[in-house]
Order: sequence, then C-alpha cells, then structure tokens
Amino acid sequence: VSINKDAARFFVQCLQSEEGRAARRYWRETRGLSPAVITRFGLGYAPNSFHAVRNHLRGLGYTQEEMLASGLVKRSEKGSLYDVFRNRVMVPIFDLRGNVIAFGGRNMGPEKPKYINSPETVVYKKSRTLFALNVAKKSDVRRYILCEGYMGVISLHQAGFPEAVATLGTAITDDQSRIMARYAKEVIIAYDSDGAGRAAADKAIRLLTQTGVTVRVLSMPDSI
Repeated sequence: VSINKDAARFFVQCLQSEEGRAARRYWRETRGLSPAVITRFGLGYAPNSFHAVRNHLRGLGYTQEEMLASGLVKRSEKGSLYDVFRNRVMVPIFDLRGNVIAFGGRNMGPEKPKYINSPETVVYKKSRTLFALNVAKKSDVRRYILCEGYMGVISLHQAGFPEAVATLGTAITDDQSRIMARYAKEVIIAYDSDGAGRAAADKAIRLLTQTGVTVRVLSMPDSI
C-alpha cells in the first residue's frame, strides 16, 4: 500500500509542476473541477516519460519486484522497467480505510486508449472495490448514486452529490452489491442509456434488489 501512496504523492507533485500545466487546465477548465475537489480526490498527473515513476520509486528504495507487483511499471522485452501511466491525468483509487490501492489514468486528448487502469494486485480486487465509497460512507444520506466510472463520480461530487460511487466498470458484482447494502438503504443507478448501460443496469437492479435495498434508475441519455 505504501508504494501506491508514494506514487499518488508524486502524481500530485507533478500536477503542480511546470510540466503539469496542461493537466491542471484539463482538471480545472475541461472538467470544471474546483481546487477543493481536486484535493479531495488526490487528483494528479503522470509525466510524459517512460521512467519518471520508476526513477522516483527507485529513489525511495522500492525494489523492481515491488514496483512490478504494484502495477505501476511493466518489464519491456529487453528487460528494463517502464512506466505504465504516461502523460495522463491520474485518479487514485482508495479502499474503505482511505488507503490508495490502485490508479486510473485518462488521456487529455483523443488518443487511444482513453483510460488505463491498474491491474488487480494483492491489495486491489476490482470486484470488491467501489470508487469513492470511502467518501460516500461519511454522508448522512443512506442513498447512493451508482455510476459507471470515476469521472462521473467526481463530476457528481463537484455538483454537490457526495453519495456518488462507481463500480469501476459497468458490471456490478455480488460483492459490490453486498458492500453497498451495508451502507445504503437506496441506490440510484446512473449508468449510460446505451445498450451496454441498460444491460448493466438490469444486472445491477437484480443484484441490488436481492440485498434488500430500494433501487431506482436515473435516465441519462449522455455520459458525464
């Protein structure tokens, strides 16, 4: 967990650097996020370098094995380590206790892939993780708004809905449904209204209803 925390701090530092100017513009202008929301979610920037993260973590004393296990770096065919996240705005993913366990990285332009996410690791199990639940569980509202991804959640928090969470992908799992039922009496599903979103919503309705929570669906013709 400590390696992810140190990486998250590095991404925040990079966001405030000269090289992070475009990333700051993306968060503040393109996404319209306030400094408070950027700070609350620990948003950052991964430099446009194959070795910035690797070198930073190496300088902190982490071994190659620890860096590889974190999913922050990969090994090239020639055997050297290189950064997975490059020239992307970064979103740390927290567990319920507020520990950084993974990352999502988004391109600021039209390049593909739009998103790159951490692989599953010893500390990160996608099927048992809900983005922003560490924030939403502090809300007095026993109602959650379930989104498809972290960008939708951050936008809703910005708009004054701190109870928004996401499944980090459209396919909700049994574990995620049970976890939500521990904290919420009602769940509003806010998935996209395309075919995949409707199919995912149907599954979410079925799984959440089995846990005893009240389920409603918000019609959203356009993704956030």
